[in-house]
Amino acid sequence: MDGDVYDENELSVESVSIEFDRVDEKLKWEEVFPEWIDEKEAKCPHVPLMARFQNDGDFDAVVARVPCGVRDVFRLQVNLVVANVAVKNRNVNAYVVFVGSCAPMVEIFRCDDLVMHGQEYWVYKPELRSLKHQTLMPLGSCQIAPQTEEEELIGKEAKLAYVTVLHSSEDYVCGAIALAQSILQTKTTTSQTIDLILLADTSIGPKSTTGLKSAGWKIHRMERIRSPFAQNGAYNEWNYSKLRIWQLTSYDKVIFIDSDLVVLESIQRLFSYPQLSAAANDLTLFNSGVMVVEPSECMFEHLMNRTWEVRSYNGGDQGFLNEVFGWWHRLPKKVNHMKVFGAGRNESREVPGDVQAVHYLGWKPWTCYRDHDCNWDMPDRRIYASDDAHRRWWKVHDSMPKELQAYCQLTPKMNDRIIEWRRKAGNNATFPDHAHSNIQLKDPRSHYFPSDYN
Repeated sequence: MDGDVYDENELSVESVSIEFDRVDEKLKWEEVFPEWIDEKEAKCPHVPLMARFQNDGDFDAVVARVPCGVRDVFRLQVNLVVANVAVKNRNVNAYVVFVGSCAPMVEIFRCDDLVMHGQEYWVYKPELRSLKHQTLMPLGSCQIAPQTEEEELIGKEAKLAYVTVLHSSEDYVCGAIALAQSILQTKTTTSQTIDLILLADTSIGPKSTTGLKSAGWKIHRMERIRSPFAQNGAYNEWNYSKLRIWQLTSYDKVIFIDSDLVVLESIQRLFSYPQLSAAANDLTLFNSGVMVVEPSECMFEHLMNRTWEVRSYNGGDQGFLNEVFGWWHRLPKKVNHMKVFGAGRNESREVPGDVQAVHYLGWKPWTCYRDHDCNWDMPDRRIYASDDAHRRWWKVHDSMPKELQAYCQLTPKMNDRIIEWRRKAGNNATFPDHAHSNIQLKDPRSHYFPSDYN
């Protein structure tokens, strides 16, 4: 790594060597991005991120060669050491130059700051406030990312928005309406205007659009994007449409939220986090249901250019984004509490008291009876069943105006599916729980209950 100082009069170059201690070669990526951490006391492994140099710290340029590798700790170390040198440099107009055959990490050095790029070099003029924000984050998801004051790092005049996406059908319109209402019900006082933006394709018709607008969303029309490795007709076939959030460049920062979540307490503090911040999913991965994103047209182009070369592990946006953003910042699980329960995992199936947003995996509450989480009735979906979480979604629903509740009616197809599986559960002698299949239902959204078919 070199810092170069140019003398304009003599056209000479002074090169100063910058040294740092290399990370232990035995350190694995999984130790930096563990599957589980103690959110209160977790520690990250030691990786030296500070450099040593005999100079007054006033460089015109910082030059480094980036090692190659995917999910390589040494590569991450070099990128972060360069970032720290650039942030601490007394010359705020300095450039950062990377040379070699392997590119710097786009998660740290923004494409918006790239001023020149050749076959084996990248020249950046970094926006130092953004780069400093990244250097304040933990080494990886081995610790919860620290909170900071929003105005300190995003600026008082920053334009902010909550964003969700609807495409391919109107199945999630009710969920998006409930999401908007839950955000508005939990909003905190601020001098900044925070918009609610919904990206929708042509499958969202005029009637649904009217309801979504009434719920609080500003509608932006988009063309959906096909997931290149998804099966035809699969649930995730068009999930890459979520990449459109990077095109919302009239906003400095957005919080993306899937429309099968509701917010129980304000999550406005998430605007103080940098891209890409998210809650953990499993292994070294994050869940893309709640993400802090900084819109950028060049980042959108970068993502689109990689869609065919990067294979998603699950065929959808989450697998793809985890490949592109290998380095990400762990948010506490309470901001994206996933409604899933396994053996020995929260056997009461109750939502913890500090949860700020619930992610409704499995059958969605609006596709079940209000009295009954229909995930109980299907053996392969019982891991998603929770009476407590179900009630919390319906509490948001019941607080909505009646005209918005009308968008959450059951279709005959939904109703028939519920009845069929309740009957199967009730008639199965080996079924582990008959209490839920025997609940006396009083949901006014349907006139047809299992007792009517006996």
